[in-house]
Amino acid sequence: MITLVNPTLPYGFAKRNGVILLDAGDIAVVGLRDGADPLALIETRRALGRPLQVQAMDQAEFDRRLSDVYAGDLSAGDEPMDMPSGLDGLIEDLPAAADLLDSADDAPVIRMINGIIAEAVRAGASDIHLEPYESALIVRMRVDGVLRESLSLNPRITPLLVSRIKVMARLDIAQKRVPQDGRIPLALGGKTLDVRVSTLPSRAGERVVLRILDKDQAGLSLDQLGMDAEAHDAFRTALREPNGVILVTGPTGSGKTTSLYAGLSLLNDATRNILTVEDPVEYAIDGVGQTQVNPKVGMTFATGLRAILRQDPDVVMVGEIRDVETAGVAVQASLTGHLVLSTVHTNDAAGAVTRLRDMGVEPFLLASTLRLIVAQRLVRRLCGECRQSEPADAATARLCGVTEGATVWRAQGCGSCNHTGYVGRVGVYETLKIDDKVRRLIAAEADEEALINAAFPQGGTLSDRARGLVLAGVTSVEEAVRVTRQETPEAHPLPEAAA
Repeated sequence: MITLVNPTLPYGFAKRNGVILLDAGDIAVVGLRDGADPLALIETRRALGRPLQVQAMDQAEFDRRLSDVYAGDLSAGDEPMDMPSGLDGLIEDLPAAADLLDSADDAPVIRMINGIIAEAVRAGASDIHLEPYESALIVRMRVDGVLRESLSLNPRITPLLVSRIKVMARLDIAQKRVPQDGRIPLALGGKTLDVRVSTLPSRAGERVVLRILDKDQAGLSLDQLGMDAEAHDAFRTALREPNGVILVTGPTGSGKTTSLYAGLSLLNDATRNILTVEDPVEYAIDGVGQTQVNPKVGMTFATGLRAILRQDPDVVMVGEIRDVETAGVAVQASLTGHLVLSTVHTNDAAGAVTRLRDMGVEPFLLASTLRLIVAQRLVRRLCGECRQSEPADAATARLCGVTEGATVWRAQGCGSCNHTGYVGRVGVYETLKIDDKVRRLIAAEADEEALINAAFPQGGTLSDRARGLVLAGVTSVEEAVRVTRQETPEAHPLPEAAA
């Protein structure tokens, strides 16, 4: 018989038998998965000690409700934060994909790790930072691109948490003086996660960063990226080219890989051979051959790209152009009839031309192979429940390049947005189309300012797009300035727009 402390069902029982408690009233409402054994209702009735009202559910609905009901339970630990002096009973051989919610081990350290990851997933965090100091172990989460502190723990539990994470990621728990990288495949209810682990020795202990990759978000299409109409049309047009180079630029975490994956999904129609070389492979895409860089064995971007070109590809994606060798091979691949997609770390679209030129790529080769350069950022979206409008004063107008008195919007904070003032993010895109005029400037080794003036005579730079979002009430002045390069106050001022 199941013994219940709270009026709910253990996760393992619910998942195994296809029964979930929806409402613990005088008459308990339970959901029964299609195909589940009705005899499980007898045990459920005995465990809950009250009459049942049964609702039939298909598999998809059951999985969604299972995740919703149980995902919050992991962080609600009843144990005090006094951790034991060591980790007992660590499992040497973890299964390929351990389900956090289905763990029967109630050790405080394990429950703490599970709770931190579950809380991060629930908050939509992309990264978890465990930062040890002499006075505390700080746990911070990056939500919508901004780090915020979640926990402050006793520093003496640092080695316990780090060791547990290393075991989960199959790292060497005895090696604490060198950085290590690993991964943890997990299931959180019905959600499949891939957690990338990075450790770094520091003065007070090992710092750990967990990057959470939600495989449910891997299938974003080009229409779901939030591109404005001009950027969307330019990207689609470039993807229809039979050959050439398409570059996406921006800092780490600006969504470059997501944009490239969306482009690949549009091309992935079973008529093309699409191959990628990435570091690392973030999401698996059916129908696309994906190769991971491994410098330890000599598998670099350039080496992988050369090998890919012998596999009869139509479309090639290179995770990043970092050096002259990779740049040269990518340009040569486009000259031989391949469509090449890649990323470069530059501040804007025009800067990608200068970067490749500085690497040693001949200007005439760039002019003949480049098809489109997209620069992008992610800005936080204002909460629609609590945002407030106000006229722009002189300082604000100068800061973001709008007319004085134009309506701008500010973040306030409420319960709906966890008192941050923002919910989610939206992309800001700058597209530099390589037309005949820009092509001649590239071949003539023109500087960035000349390229910008030729490509954006009527505006359309990152700052212009961000100002448009400010005036439309999508984001705030502070957020727009945070993620885009500041221009002169007079640069392409925009009139007031209706919110």
